[in-house]
Amino acid sequence: MLHQTGLIIQYFILAYFTIQVAYLLFFSLAGKTKKSVPFPQAQTLRRIRIFIPGYKEDSVIIATAKNAISQNYPANLFEVVIIADLFSNATLSTLAAMPIKVVEVSFEKSTKGKALQKAIEATASDPVDIVLILDADNHMSPGFLHAVNNAFEQGYEVVQGHRTAKNFQTSFAFLDACTEEINNHIFRRGHVAVGLPSALIGSGMAFSWELFVSLLQDIGDTSGEDKELEFRIVRQRKKVAFLDGAFVYDEKVAKSEVFSKQRSRWLATQVEFFEKYFIEGWIQLLKGNISFFNKVFQTYLFPRVMLVAVLFLWLFYVFIFAPQFLLFSIGLLIALAIALLMGIPAKWYNKQLVFAFLQIPGALFSMLKAMTHIGKARKQFIHTPHGEAEIKNL
Repeated sequence: MLHQTGLIIQYFILAYFTIQVAYLLFFSLAGKTKKSVPFPQAQTLRRIRIFIPGYKEDSVIIATAKNAISQNYPANLFEVVIIADLFSNATLSTLAAMPIKVVEVSFEKSTKGKALQKAIEATASDPVDIVLILDADNHMSPGFLHAVNNAFEQGYEVVQGHRTAKNFQTSFAFLDACTEEINNHIFRRGHVAVGLPSALIGSGMAFSWELFVSLLQDIGDTSGEDKELEFRIVRQRKKVAFLDGAFVYDEKVAKSEVFSKQRSRWLATQVEFFEKYFIEGWIQLLKGNISFFNKVFQTYLFPRVMLVAVLFLWLFYVFIFAPQFLLFSIGLLIALAIALLMGIPAKWYNKQLVFAFLQIPGALFSMLKAMTHIGKARKQFIHTPHGEAEIKNL
């Protein structure tokens, strides 16, 4: 009886791994089957407002503001709004001298969602066509605003730009950059290829003004405001475009301790939405809303680094205790490796990538450490510090 129970548990674990690997491999392959084509040049230029919320981001916000106002889009058709949470007086003075709007905010518990709500209140008397959200360290590539406008010309109300790394100063930063590109490939490029909405990232994302105002109502204290927006969007069955060739450069985590803090927040968000939408996901599936169920299903998945690690541990286990599953488990690990490696840009395959892979044990340790702080991350805001990083394209 005990042997039979153990066998059932082994089959259950193997099925769970198989579903995860199959999911990632399917969308990774899908991302390779359809070439991304830029949207046609728009005939109408829409008014765009750029919201840039920041919490104690004095070290990067000036450079970000300068990059934003330098976009080659008609100056009278876009404006930059900095949402300043606990910025220094010196930074505020510098920003005040620039052709931008500054909205100062302060909260007992800071979240990006609440900061954006304050920015909406401050600009509600002058609605625009499109609102674009950037993080305080984000730099847009030339022509990014035109690319967003082109997508809206095609009828989209939500657009996600291609966020990519702007710094590779350490092997850990390069590993984080690879993780971003893998996610871009699977959850944005791959999903769009099969007709599903692109996943949002939290920055480099644009919305129609009216939709954004409605989506942000009662956003609450969640630190995963981008995920909450996603659930609200897919509940309405709206499409989300992915601007594959329009880049927003984002600073990658260069140190393991910062990585751990960031992942604590991300894991807390995943747990939050697993609990919140688990039942509704199945209800929406019965209603034919595959996009909503797919978004909920993603909360069931292990983070990619953790999945690699647990599969290695599983291989070690079956080698000793369940050799009948060994070949199949090796096949799963190979399939997972293929799914992930397809997401890394070909030009990044160099010796620096090897050094980045050597950081995986450290990343795994940081993930395990992050898991111990999930409770803290759910109760209070955890800030990921940024420092000025030079853009370097590999």
